[in-house]
Amino acid sequence: MLPAKIDPTSMRDSTALSNRFRSVSIQPRRTVAALVFLAVGAGLPAQTTAPYNPAPAEMPPIGQDAVLNWNTGAGKSYVVPAFEVPGFLTALSVYDRITIPHDVYDSTLNSTWEHLHEQHWVFDTDPFDINQFAHPYQGSMMFGFARSTGVSFWQSLAYSNVGSFIWKMAGETDLPSFNDQITTGTAGAILGESLFRMASLLLEDGGDHPGFWHEVGAAVISPPTGFSRLVFGNRFKAVFPSNDPATFMRLRWGASTDLIKTNNNLLLNEGSAYTNQKQSEAVLDFSYIYGLPGKTGYDYDRPFDYFSLEVAAQTSAHGHNFLQDIMDRGLLYGTGYAIGDNYRGIWGLYGSYDYIAPPIFRISSTALSLGTTEQWWLSRHVAMQGTAMAGAGFGAAGTIPRADGQRDYHYGLTPQGLLALRFIFGRRTMVDFTARDYYVSGTGSDDRTGSEQIFRGDVGLTFRLFKHQAVGLEYVESHRHGHYGLLPDVNQSEGTFSLVYTFLGGSRFGAVEWRENSKPETE
Repeated sequence: MLPAKIDPTSMRDSTALSNRFRSVSIQPRRTVAALVFLAVGAGLPAQTTAPYNPAPAEMPPIGQDAVLNWNTGAGKSYVVPAFEVPGFLTALSVYDRITIPHDVYDSTLNSTWEHLHEQHWVFDTDPFDINQFAHPYQGSMMFGFARSTGVSFWQSLAYSNVGSFIWKMAGETDLPSFNDQITTGTAGAILGESLFRMASLLLEDGGDHPGFWHEVGAAVISPPTGFSRLVFGNRFKAVFPSNDPATFMRLRWGASTDLIKTNNNLLLNEGSAYTNQKQSEAVLDFSYIYGLPGKTGYDYDRPFDYFSLEVAAQTSAHGHNFLQDIMDRGLLYGTGYAIGDNYRGIWGLYGSYDYIAPPIFRISSTALSLGTTEQWWLSRHVAMQGTAMAGAGFGAAGTIPRADGQRDYHYGLTPQGLLALRFIFGRRTMVDFTARDYYVSGTGSDDRTGSEQIFRGDVGLTFRLFKHQAVGLEYVESHRHGHYGLLPDVNQSEGTFSLVYTFLGGSRFGAVEWRENSKPETE
């Protein structure tokens, strides 16, 4: 799944890059395959809200004739994924040898032994979307093979990391890279768990014997889950129990146009795809939140009993990459809390994987953060939901100044923060505010003199027309400040306005009702 490698070098000057790096583009069908789960998002069950009810009884595993039992762990297998992961990597290697005309995939026993013996790790120079999206998606597959056979989150994390190590030792002839190990093994697990949970919830919605379209939808969302259910039959047919979380789903499509676009001190080469010219394009985005706080009887005992996943695509005329955003965060370890009668929340340690790619620059991060997610009933019909997080991880940021995809980005330790607020006004209107800030430092980098600071903020309005149909407005503004030694600092900004049609998973925008004396509003 990975394209030809490029020789490493310093990334300080965009003009020098054009002479020293040749282009490698991600294969479109792979990107499409990874994004196609958006199409079935509307099919996920929308259990967004419910009036106050007693705590639900423990749900037995769906598929009573299954060997696997998720509640007791009986029937899980460590052996099956131990064969599936190397088998997947072998198939990937064969595919790459046939389809990619480059000797980087012509690995042999000698090259494998050299990597194992020398352990000479570097930072590689693949294009941004390969390193920061294709590698995590590859890791999510290896994670999913273990998860779908009953293995726990933490044990499946080991499978994706070991699989990444096997690939770096035996799948390629060039030197193994630190960044690939992190993004494939760890970011892949974060993305893989969200996809696994969504696929399981869709299967659970199908009852004891999910129908054809439930099975197909789950396989599209999480291919390893579909593979295990198809190949091993009843052995892994039991569906992971969701414990009935409160959820929110939103699918939007429409058009956006640039209102702000600036590039200061950025050297753009001849043939550059990125200029100050403002452009318009079609947009598609999907959001899913699982385990919203406040649901009576719902506990946060397992990693990702709460998670939030956002994915956005665009018909960009700026380059070959149509994937604009993936922002995925989940509660790894934490607990719920209450303040008075109107406030419920969770807090603890979150894991996150972000890939943000406006047309003029890129930022990606895999991180651990301390944070909280809450809902506060401000009045009988007005609720505020929010998340605040602060932490650090390993990130990459920079720009891609040429249409041929040549690399210009910087790795490093990345302190970061997030503040997201959502105000829900009954069943009719929702207003969103989100701010994200990243500082990709020179620590842990191959260029200690370089740093990148990225800010991204957005504000949105959603107005429900009837049932699940709504319209929306959104404004997103992004800023990048790049500093590299004695070179002039680079400043880039972009602001886009979007008008979208929206399909909602429920009529209450995800507001969770736990107050005993409150009743749902009528339409």
